[in-house]
Amino acid sequence: MDKDLFEEDILVERAREDPEAFGILYQRYVDKIYSYIYYKVGNQEDAEDLTAKVFLKAFNHIKNYENRGLPFYAWLHRIAHNLLANWHRDRSRRKVIPLGELPISSGGDTDPLISLEKEERLRKVMAAVRSLPPDKQEVIYLKFVERLSNQEIALIMGKTENAIKALYHRALIALREKLKDEF
Repeated sequence: MDKDLFEEDILVERAREDPEAFGILYQRYVDKIYSYIYYKVGNQEDAEDLTAKVFLKAFNHIKNYENRGLPFYAWLHRIAHNLLANWHRDRSRRKVIPLGELPISSGGDTDPLISLEKEERLRKVMAAVRSLPPDKQEVIYLKFVERLSNQEIALIMGKTENAIKALYHRALIALREKLKDEF
């Protein structure tokens, strides 16, 4: 067994009774969960609220957590995924129009025209990614933003490594097709 997973398992067991141990898990994963949620909702306030809900739900249900040989992050990610599905469903019923766009950094370019062109390309790519089915969006996010291996993605998404390779391949083909006339 991987030493990090073994240490994490001990920490999770401690967290069932010790809020300080849960605090360590929170510190370890809050940025990753927030990043994932922010990517999905596109604004800071909603991302902060949903991230808090993920950890509150995890804290309230840690006693029911079953170790199935997966990293604790996979369980947190699944909670976040489910909360996001509910959030999107609720928003679609209310027809809320988002006021903010995903902030895009200029990356330090001194030429405003170059910066503007980069931002426009990134907006087009992000729009294309967001138009993909949820499973393809998720594999793209986990691969390029979280920089996870196919094996880690498979654990999080509950699929085989070969299924992730195929999904990733289909996602890239779909993106290429959506962006072929853009660049």
